[in-house]
Amino acid sequence: MGEENGGSRGFWPREDEVVPLASATAIITRGANGDRAEVDRSEESPLARSPRLSAGEFTPERMVRPTTEAPTRGWRRVLFVVSGGLVTIGPSPAELRQRELVATVKTPISGCRKVAFISRKGGVGKTTTCLLAGHTFALYRGDRIIAVDGNPDAGTLGHRVRRETTANLTSLLADAERIERYADIRGYTSQASTRLEVVASDDDPRITQAIGEAEFQRAIRLFEHHYNLVCLDTGTGVLESATRGILNAADQIVVVSAPSLDGARAASSTLDWLEENGHENLVRGAVAVLNAVRPSEGFVDLNRIEAHFASRCRACLRIPWDRHLEAGAEANLAQLRQDTQAAFLEVAAAIASGFTEQTEGRS
Repeated sequence: MGEENGGSRGFWPREDEVVPLASATAIITRGANGDRAEVDRSEESPLARSPRLSAGEFTPERMVRPTTEAPTRGWRRVLFVVSGGLVTIGPSPAELRQRELVATVKTPISGCRKVAFISRKGGVGKTTTCLLAGHTFALYRGDRIIAVDGNPDAGTLGHRVRRETTANLTSLLADAERIERYADIRGYTSQASTRLEVVASDDDPRITQAIGEAEFQRAIRLFEHHYNLVCLDTGTGVLESATRGILNAADQIVVVSAPSLDGARAASSTLDWLEENGHENLVRGAVAVLNAVRPSEGFVDLNRIEAHFASRCRACLRIPWDRHLEAGAEANLAQLRQDTQAAFLEVAAAIASGFTEQTEGRS
């Protein structure tokens, strides 16, 4: 590109002139002031050493300047709104913690994950914990999640959501051979506003007690074809046939205890029984929950109880007492106190942290 290419045509080459850019030592460009400028493309140049970008490199993470996210609550949110978005203070530690927990709750599931909620003592909030953990998962995840009443003594899980059908686990098992698609099984479930689906048990305990290990394993195999996460509520008898079927199919367990001495003793004996009967892997990956903890802890040293379960399980968490849950009616996640919602998010995240673990052999 000599002087003969000057004039009104500038520095551009003639139409019949070939410039081998790949082997050229410089590329001539026009500077901001219109003058000619050279960009070094020799082998020693950083540009020459840079890898060539492909179309796949043009992602928002690489090419779009990051923006500051608006605060979602507290005085930071008020300041952001009042200033019309001109003043933005970064999220609080609590918000950052919530984002981390939500990200964990969204951990991908390969296939189907079955989580059993167990306790050898009744009235400790096992059904409530199963339901609200399921609600929390369904609220933040995009896949299909179902909670199943596996209590052979006429469980109450189905009464904690607004019923959309009179069908239950018994009728589902009776029609199992005709269920092929998700649309088929959807007729046996009730769906909450969080998108959690629930399968109720029969209200007649004489019928539910007839559902044993084989029947529950058949039902779980059916759920595996249509759902990514199955939350299984169990009865209080770990020796019951139905509970054995659930435990043999479970990938993880959540053991629920009241914040009392006898409640903790019953929960710990549940872990003992599991270890003695070939379920050591479930105990190691278990999440222990101390449920309905009141602001005044009374005479029981909850720190010691928590430390006991933390030494045996993967995690131990507390759920505060909440008036909304005391009624035993429909449980609405949005009506819980903020600290109770945060506690169930912690529980769901603790469960989800085990989704990536490989399931070990079961007895």
